[in-house]
Amino acid sequence: MFVDSHCHLSFPELHGRVDAVLQDMAAARVERALCICTTIEEFPTVHGLALAHDKLFATVGVHPDSEDVHEPTLDDLLQRAALPRVVGLGETGLDYYRLNGRSVAQMEWQRERFRVHIRAARASGLPLVIHTRSASDDTLAVLRDEGQGRVGGVFHCFTETREVARAALDLGFMISFSGILTFRNAEELREVARLVPLDRCLIETDSPYLAPVPHRGKTNTPAWVPHVAERLAELKGLSLEQVAAQTRDNFDRLFARATTS
Repeated sequence: MFVDSHCHLSFPELHGRVDAVLQDMAAARVERALCICTTIEEFPTVHGLALAHDKLFATVGVHPDSEDVHEPTLDDLLQRAALPRVVGLGETGLDYYRLNGRSVAQMEWQRERFRVHIRAARASGLPLVIHTRSASDDTLAVLRDEGQGRVGGVFHCFTETREVARAALDLGFMISFSGILTFRNAEELREVARLVPLDRCLIETDSPYLAPVPHRGKTNTPAWVPHVAERLAELKGLSLEQVAAQTRDNFDRLFARATTS
């Protein structure tokens, strides 16, 4: 019934209990989950999860915050993107939240890394999983410069403004909402959720982070993605079943390889 479009089951908080996570998913009617890669070094673990479990799929990419890791070349990404059960590129994007004394101009290495991922998406035909934090203007500018309407994907764990949401939609991207949608102080984000058409929405947990209400503060798990769907259904004035079905269909449309792998 539900699909978690973004989780990190390779992270230590969850990797040691994947069997239990899968059991909890089944009990919560969460059919599938997309395991997101954040470094090339991590990819074998992420991909191994997808190969071992038919409810899981994988991406390949290097998170913009990842430093002192293998810097991906176009070939690095394309070789891994061609492997079975790899359905997307990322997570990738820009993050200026922790500059650590550097200027935005000094973050060119992030922008170049992002460009490599976009080129890999164009070459492979796979969608991008976009992370943007305190960098929305540059994220959109790089996408416009490199993507030229030929790439698509999702802005994951969306926390930006309505204007950024409209720009992402105009570029052909989907918007994914996480447990933040349930937080008491997230009214601006709920306004964004009301704005985004349901056929452009995804739901996610970003596990092991951002556990939704009523589990806030705990280690998050894909089994709790229905709480995000419930809040989205309330905001849209729709039934939970409608939101579950449409976001599942959106996932299948965006990550089309997940329906054939």
